[in-house]
Amino acid sequence: IASAGNMVKAEQGLSLEPQHELKFKEPFTDGVTTNLKLGSPTDRNKCFKVKTTAPRRYCVRPNSAIIDAGTSIHVSVILQPFDYDPNEKSKHKFMSVLAPADTSGMETVWKEAKPELMHSKLRCVFELPAENDTPYDIEMKLYLQLLQRQILL
Repeated sequence: IASAGNMVKAEQGLSLEPQHELKFKEPFTDGVTTNLKLGSPTDRNKCFKVKTTAPRRYCVRPNSAIIDAGTSIHVSVILQPFDYDPNEKSKHKFMSVLAPADTSGMETVWKEAKPELMHSKLRCVFELPAENDTPYDIEMKLYLQLLQRQILL
């Protein structure tokens, strides 16, 4: 089951936007937020939980909830501030785990769920300035950042 705008895993009844990667744009010295849209295109409510390979680097809100049948939910993923090293390759990944919402409580859901059968993975991408930015564009961005800092001081 797939539509033009999003990918649905038929065995899960889960739609993901974006489908393959979460993109974070610099500056990384401030918290950078990107959004993930999870949907339940089926006629049943679903529980989801978002996990990451780098839990200290990210804040996920909400990190678990129930998605009502036929609806979707927006999840904010916040990359915590850090000093970016272009030589360091990001191997960070996110996984959304899905389970039926038929049980009495959220804790029971995750104890009984078989996540290896119900998950989708997204990798993280750190975006730097475009290569086609001219030196003038980059200098102007730096100038505006400096100007903004002076105004704030």
